[in-house]
Amino acid sequence: MISVSSRQFKLQLFATGLLDRVDAWVAQQPREVRIAYDYSGVFVKDSPMMMAGFAAMGFNPQQIDDFFAAAAQL
Repeated sequence: MISVSSRQFKLQLFATGLLDRVDAWVAQQPREVRIAYDYSGVFVKDSPMMMAGFAAMGFNPQQIDDFFAAAAQL
């Protein structure tokens, strides 16, 4: 299971210029997704929420791997 902390995940979104776009996408999702995004301590790469979010952002599998690798360094 590949995961990063919420801090690492959101800082990586910021570093890649995606934070506002992801925040806007999350705001349009069902309440359970919004709660998970706001309050999760850990973001798991292969979770359904992550896969849906990355698909919505147009990421391919290599880009997802690269994102998590970079986030893990923060």
